[in-house]
Amino acid sequence: MKILIAPDSFKESLAAQAVAEQIAAGIRDALPTADCRIAPMADGGEGTVAAMVAALDGQIRQISVTGPLGEPVMACYGVSGQTAIIEMAAAAGLALVPPARRDPSQTTSFGLGQLIRDVLDQGARHLIIGIGGSATNDGGAGMAQALGIRLLDAEDRDLPFGGGALTRLARLDMTGLDARLQACRVEVACDVDNPLIGPQGASAIFAPQKGADAAMVQRLDAALSHLAEIIRRQRGLDVANLPGGGAAGGLGAGLHAFLGATLRPGVDIISQAIGLQDRIAWADLVITGEGRLDGQSLHGKVPVGVARLAAAQGKPVIAIAGSLGDGAERLRETGICAMVSCVPGPCTLEKALDDAAANIRRTARTMAELLRLGAGINP
Repeated sequence: MKILIAPDSFKESLAAQAVAEQIAAGIRDALPTADCRIAPMADGGEGTVAAMVAALDGQIRQISVTGPLGEPVMACYGVSGQTAIIEMAAAAGLALVPPARRDPSQTTSFGLGQLIRDVLDQGARHLIIGIGGSATNDGGAGMAQALGIRLLDAEDRDLPFGGGALTRLARLDMTGLDARLQACRVEVACDVDNPLIGPQGASAIFAPQKGADAAMVQRLDAALSHLAEIIRRQRGLDVANLPGGGAAGGLGAGLHAFLGATLRPGVDIISQAIGLQDRIAWADLVITGEGRLDGQSLHGKVPVGVARLAAAQGKPVIAIAGSLGDGAERLRETGICAMVSCVPGPCTLEKALDDAAANIRRTARTMAELLRLGAGINP
């Protein structure tokens, strides 16, 4: 049996490469003759640089940038020829902010702009920017400031960091924008397709996990709405309802408005780069997965992207997840034939994360045992 293993990372636990290796090990425990090949995936969030650097035979570069709290952090990006691959989370990710300090009205995407400047210094002219896993809700304002755009209040003073300050924005001064960007092609790998504002927007859906309470969510949504109106007036662009504009706290909208970026599902960009369709064509069975499968997975997540490509070729798909949430059953419509949680029973989140490798391997082994029985293969 030929099995392609193409999972995303299990957030805050295992990288996609490690997840794929544990699945392969579990399958071989029960089906030692299985031909397993791995294709670690990403959707624009954690693991995007690793997946793309491997696919493009690139290199990793590391620099110091301003983190989401305004403090220095070390961040890396990948480069292959004139193509640079950046994860915004490396410079402004939620993992960089301790839970007690999470406040999306104050966090900034400034460090992403510094990464972009550095890739330009390295000669990159094709930028692929993965924007999942952010700690910010500033609509890309900090990134814009790092690239030379001034965000000014009614008295022509520069706005401070943070999405909360956007309510005071009076105008954009674009004259200082790094001129090298005019010669660049910028693609944004989105892991969601949410709009910038409204009940499905950046603030309402994602700000709570970044530390916002209900009142702050309303203020942040109003701030992004105001930013969208300023962009409409000055740039002639409607980013309020742009699919993916709400990704990374509105960074999707900001990249489109300030850098002319094209937004695409991250899973599509990664799939194309690693030749996933050809790999699926080789396989009899495809296994994918991520830390949680639920209704939100329909909005650009790896398992759904993999399943749709596999379904187009008539290949069955099994998904392994840390947990199955509300709406997970809807994923069967995308081509996922079976879903299984790898957590064996009630436990704390900390224990689930600590035991992820063992849980994934055990689950894959059990799954392979069922496949063996179904195929009538002797142990």
